[in-house]
Amino acid sequence: MTGSLQIKNDKYYIVINTYDKNGKRKPKWISSGLTVKGNKKRAEQILREKIREYEARESLVYSDMLFSDAIRQWLKSSAIRVDVVTLQGNEYLAKSQLLPYFDALQIKLYDVNRRVLQAYFDEKCQSGRIDGKGGLSPRSLRLHKNILFQTLKEAVRDGIIPNNPCEQVSLPQLQRFEAKFYSVEQLNALLEAIKDEPLYPLIKLAAVYGLRRSEVLGLKWDSVDFDAGTLTIKHTVTKVVDTVEKDKTKNAASHRSFPLMPEVKTLLIDLKEQERANRKLFGREYAVNDYILKWDDGRPFAPDYVTHRFSELLEKNGLPHIRFHELRHSCASFLINMGFTLKDVQEWLGHSDIRMTANIYSHLDVSRKKNMADMLSSCLTEKAI
Repeated sequence: MTGSLQIKNDKYYIVINTYDKNGKRKPKWISSGLTVKGNKKRAEQILREKIREYEARESLVYSDMLFSDAIRQWLKSSAIRVDVVTLQGNEYLAKSQLLPYFDALQIKLYDVNRRVLQAYFDEKCQSGRIDGKGGLSPRSLRLHKNILFQTLKEAVRDGIIPNNPCEQVSLPQLQRFEAKFYSVEQLNALLEAIKDEPLYPLIKLAAVYGLRRSEVLGLKWDSVDFDAGTLTIKHTVTKVVDTVEKDKTKNAASHRSFPLMPEVKTLLIDLKEQERANRKLFGREYAVNDYILKWDDGRPFAPDYVTHRFSELLEKNGLPHIRFHELRHSCASFLINMGFTLKDVQEWLGHSDIRMTANIYSHLDVSRKKNMADMLSSCLTEKAI
């Protein structure tokens, strides 16, 4: 590939020597936007960049694939590389948001550029909710970006496009997450109010140990060692579209063990006795499984039911609204207020990175810092005297 600098109307132009399929020369004129005076070196640099760009284009594999079909292809190829829950999430976002938009646009993969992608994100930011109630959050937009980025990355790797235009898009800044918490008094009031509810054991275990919904639903009898006095998190039950049962945790740090508190041990022994009685009562109608938390007939609680029923119980008993996941945050706040460090909380909650713990809970670590401040103040005052 060759090219040259040409001057027209006192400005530098880049002329790239391209050729048609018959080998006939077809020069491509590109404005550099630079005036002649004092800009020769910069114009020469642009020339070299354009030559490299066109050389890369010449080596590309021709494809008239639509961008929406490229997304479908990536979803299919990624199925063997990602977790089933991640795959469900990606497929849901693609089918509900990405594919309808780009199917309607009918744009080819090769023609996707930063402007096309930015227009998508800007629209979804303003009015992307499926229920029509406004735009998507910065966090949601990043999930969309991941699918588009990975699709285009695969196209670069396959030699269909020269670079990944998704690298240049701008998204709204992530908002600092402000978790809600229950006080000890509020949590005790909740547990007292729901002690006769089927979900009581589940809610208590989630609050005491700060478990994720997937972790508390995944508790099986092999998670409990009555002799050693431990409760180990090693199974999960998750739902994005369909319920997924996994004999593994979210990450390595999530696979953790807790000491069995006396009241928890009693609770679990009672649940074991109830299960034996229910098996006899329901006979062949009993759904046999190893899950601890379930209906009397053995059916495990569904993830969606737990979320919705928890909200109903709060409203029914006149308690402040929090999400089920915020029982976990409440547990963390109790630990911090009792003087435990963020590192202690990270290990208790099973965060893989202490930065996540710090981002959510650092503002609660006030009492310990107050003691540090008092000691520093006392020390400096003494020195001043």
